[in-house]
Amino acid sequence: MPSSQLPRSPPPLQRWLTHLVSVEAGEWRALCWSFAYFFALLCGYYILRPVRDAMGIAGGVQQLQWLFTATFVAMLAAMPLYGWVTSRFPRRRFLPYVYYFFIANLLLFHALFEAGDPGAWVARAFFIWASVYNLFVVSVFWSFMADLYSNPQARRLFGFIAAGGTTGALAGPALTAVLAVPLGTNNLLLVSAAFLAVAVLCIHRLIAWRKQVPAAQSEQAASEERAMGGGILAGIRLAARSPYLLGICLLMLLFTTLSTFIYFQQAQIVRDSFVSSAERTAVFAAIDLAVNSLTILLQVFLTARIVRVLGVGGTLALIPLLLAAGFTALGMAPVLAVLVVVQVLRRAGEYAITRPAREMLYVVLAREEKYKAKNFIDTVVYRGGDAVSAWAYAGLRALGLGLGAIAFIAVPLALAWAWVAFKIGRRQEALAARP
Repeated sequence: MPSSQLPRSPPPLQRWLTHLVSVEAGEWRALCWSFAYFFALLCGYYILRPVRDAMGIAGGVQQLQWLFTATFVAMLAAMPLYGWVTSRFPRRRFLPYVYYFFIANLLLFHALFEAGDPGAWVARAFFIWASVYNLFVVSVFWSFMADLYSNPQARRLFGFIAAGGTTGALAGPALTAVLAVPLGTNNLLLVSAAFLAVAVLCIHRLIAWRKQVPAAQSEQAASEERAMGGGILAGIRLAARSPYLLGICLLMLLFTTLSTFIYFQQAQIVRDSFVSSAERTAVFAAIDLAVNSLTILLQVFLTARIVRVLGVGGTLALIPLLLAAGFTALGMAPVLAVLVVVQVLRRAGEYAITRPAREMLYVVLAREEKYKAKNFIDTVVYRGGDAVSAWAYAGLRALGLGLGAIAFIAVPLALAWAWVAFKIGRRQEALAARP
């Protein structure tokens, strides 16, 4: 047989991915673009995050509680605009439009910062915008992933795709540390905008890949070229009318409540354990390093295997059950060592296991639910849960409850979260099994 007719061996990257991840023939290119897409999003955001925090201080530390409230209101205001765009344009157009909009915002803020020292109102506006931006761009990313991949593909690939975001979250701060001095803080906004442009490129490559999938594997190919239609507030209506989506809303509220509780406990324990801000910063940095290192190991090597063994329901219930044990330990010993272990396991488990499994819940839904209802849950419900749980925690403290007592109160909430997660996950598996 002539050498030109011999079957060509796959490229090294494809061989490596096939060995590392359960990626099948024809998927590796999309997997790489999806990884790069999420990397670009989170790398760009983590370049912005120090700027956002600095603007929060410039806007007045005493105003932070109002900034969080304003962020929730901004989420509500953004929903009709997002609903209008997704209703009137096909996927291949409205996905880039979302990112072009945020790129334009970054250029506008860059111009305002370059015009002079930003005043308090500009600083507050940027803080609120960045808080909305983060949730929106990540929500749109996962909506696209849920629309792009089938349920079996999501179970195999979402863990590795999520690792792209973790890698970006590691690279963003490193780039900021290197570029902040030579470029200046204001020009970091341009670097972040460049990463958003890379994300748009990834979207176009993924849509092109989707068009090449054989028609037998792409039954909705024709519908993908049409606008979804529907009302601009369809996300709220869809979530309110679906028991399945209402269950996801409850899941999100329980998640945000417990995350807020342990965040507030972390703030108090670390404050009481160290005198200097430098020591506190070092502890937070060590926690972040441990979380990111453990997260990427879990995402690459274990997430898909855990889903395969436990199913979506068992995977979603795993971290809440561990957190119930963690809150029990904190209730008995609310000290720094216990807190660090619980936080590292909780956050790594959320990023590596719970988040990919939670995104799988949307794979079995119609396109309008994937983009509109999901965005409503990921933004408005998420920020609403943050606000309510923050006030709830403050109320418990005002009643005189200590850290241990509040930790014990959180245990049944974590068990409720695990039960809801398991039931919703089992429902997803039932919907996926329908002919």
